[in-house]
Amino acid sequence: MIGSRSAHRLRSRIWRKMMSNSPNNRTQPVTDKYFFQASAAEFKKIPGCPIAYWASASIYSAFDCAKRISDMTSLHRGISTGNTDLFARVWHEVPIENLCIGANSVESARLSGARWFPYNRGGSFRKWYGLGIDILDYENDGRRMVEAAKKGESPGFRHDGSAEYFLPTITWTALTAGKPSFRLLEAGYILGHKGSSIKTPDSGRLAFLSLFNSNTFERFLEYTSPTLDINISQLSSLPLPDNFDFSQSGNVAIKLVNLGKTDWNSYETSWDFINLPLIRPECRQPKLHLTYQKLRAVWREMTLEMQRLEEENNRIFIEAYSLQDELTPEVPLDEITLTCNPHYQYGNSKSEDELEALLLADTMRDLVSYAVGCMFGRYALDKPGLILANQGETIEDYLKKIPEPSFPADEDNVIPMLDGDWFTDDITERFREFLRIAFGEEHYEENLRFVEQALGKDIRKYFLKDFYNDHVRRYKKRPIYWLFSSPKGSFNALIYMHRYQPHTVGTVLEYLRDFKDEKLKARKNHLEALSISAGASQGEKTKALKEIEKINKTLAELDDYERDVLYPLATEQVEIDLDDGVKTNYPKFGEALKKITGLSG
Repeated sequence: MIGSRSAHRLRSRIWRKMMSNSPNNRTQPVTDKYFFQASAAEFKKIPGCPIAYWASASIYSAFDCAKRISDMTSLHRGISTGNTDLFARVWHEVPIENLCIGANSVESARLSGARWFPYNRGGSFRKWYGLGIDILDYENDGRRMVEAAKKGESPGFRHDGSAEYFLPTITWTALTAGKPSFRLLEAGYILGHKGSSIKTPDSGRLAFLSLFNSNTFERFLEYTSPTLDINISQLSSLPLPDNFDFSQSGNVAIKLVNLGKTDWNSYETSWDFINLPLIRPECRQPKLHLTYQKLRAVWREMTLEMQRLEEENNRIFIEAYSLQDELTPEVPLDEITLTCNPHYQYGNSKSEDELEALLLADTMRDLVSYAVGCMFGRYALDKPGLILANQGETIEDYLKKIPEPSFPADEDNVIPMLDGDWFTDDITERFREFLRIAFGEEHYEENLRFVEQALGKDIRKYFLKDFYNDHVRRYKKRPIYWLFSSPKGSFNALIYMHRYQPHTVGTVLEYLRDFKDEKLKARKNHLEALSISAGASQGEKTKALKEIEKINKTLAELDDYERDVLYPLATEQVEIDLDDGVKTNYPKFGEALKKITGLSG
C-alpha cells in the first residue's frame, strides 16, 4: 500500500508528465481520472504555494482560514551536541544516582547536582507517549559540551532552545518515512535538534496533541510536507479550525496519553518501569498460561480502547474542519502504537496466529529478562522498581534494601551459563528457581513447558543460543549484562556491569578454573575409567571415548582462553566508569567478552 506522502509524490510525477504532454504546457479540461483542474489562486491559499491540483474545495477552505498553528503556539529546535558519542547515553548505562528525571526548570536541574537528564532525540513511529530512553550530559547547564565547543572538540555544537528545556511540551518525529506521530513530553527533557518541541498554552497542550495526531492534520501535512522531513515552518503554517473545542479533544487525549504511558512503562527499558505485568497480583495465576491469557485480554482491551478513542478524536477534527466528504475516522490496528499490540509491533502482513505466537514469544523473553534482572539484584520480586543500579553496588547493598528476599540476588555477580548442570548458580538453574518462587511449585513443570514452547526450545538452549543476542537488541547495543565467553563458547559467564568491581574478572577466572580443572577433568577421569571397565558395554565405551575427545578439545580451548585472555585481564584490575558509557567500557575487556558488532574493540 502506498503511504500518503508517497502517494503525494506519485501525483506530482503524474502532474509533471501531464504538463510536459500539454501543447500549451498547461492543464486542459479532460475527463481522465488522472487529470485535474485547479485555479492558481487556490494554490496560494496553501503555505508555500505547492501545486496541489488534487486538493478539494474543503482543503482549500481550511487553509484559507484566519488562524494558523503559529498563532497559538511556538515551535523550538533543540541542542546539537556536536559529539553525540561523548555527551549522550542511553539511560540504563549510567548510575541511577547521577540521573535526574522530572526537573521542571533549568534552575531545578542545576540544583539537582545530577549529570544526566532525559534527552529528546525524536524516534520511531509512536503516538501520544513514549520513546524516552536517551539522556544527555547537562550538568551545570551543559558545561562539558560548552567547554568542548570552545576547544573545537565538538564541531556543530548549537545551544538552541535552552529556555524551553525541562518544560512540558509536545514533540514529534521529524524524519519519518511513514506517518507523522506526536507525543507528550513531561517535565524534565532537554530538547534535541531532531527532537524539537511545540510550546502551547498549558491548558490547551493535550488538545493540540489531539489535533496533531488526527488524520486531518496528517492530510494537511501531505500538502506542506511532501518529503520525509517534517520541519518547524511547515507545522507552524498549518490551519486551526474556526471552532477549536479544547475541552472535548483534551479529554480524549488524556485517556490516550494514559494508555500509551501504561504500555510504555510496562517494559524494563522505561526508566519508570516498576515490575513485570506477568507477576503483578492482578494478573498472576498459579498457572503461567492462565496468567498470560489474563494479561493478553487486558492488552487486547487497551488496544481496542485506544483505537476507539483515536477514531473519536479523528471524528472531532473531521467535523471541525468540515472534511466529512474528504476523510473517515477509521484507524487501522497497525497504527495503534502500543508495544502490546502485535499489529503495530510486527505489521499486518502476518496472520493472526503468527502475530499471537510472536507476541507470546516476546512476552516470555520479557519474563526471562526480568528473571535475570532479579538474579543480579537489579530487580526483586519483593520490591518494585530498581534495586541495584549504581556503580559497584554489592550484595550487602541489596540486603540492606531487601533483608529477607524470596528470590535472593547472586552473591558474587558472576552467573555461569553453560551446557550442563555444572554449577548450582548456573543461569538455567536460577531461572527454574525463579519460576518456582514466582508462580509456585505445584504447576512448575507445566509452567516451564509453557515458557519453552513459546520460545521454541529448551530453556538451557535459549540461554546458550539466544538470550544474549536478545539482551543486546533489547538494550540498543548498550547491554548492561556482559557475557564473558571463550572463543568457541565452551565457557560463558554473565556479569552485571553496575555491580562490576576490579576483582570481578578474577571471580570469573575462578569459575573458569573450577569448571576446567575440577569439573571437566573429573568428568574426563570418570569416562576414562568407563572406557576400560570390564563391566561396560562396547557402546558405552565408544560413547565415553567420543566424549573424552570432546572434553580434550574443550580443555585446550579453555587453557588458551585462560592463559592468553582471562588471566592477563584479571591481573590488570580494570577500572570502569559507568558515566563513560558502554561504548567506552565494553572494549576495555577485549576478547574476554562476547563480540558485539560496532561495540567490541
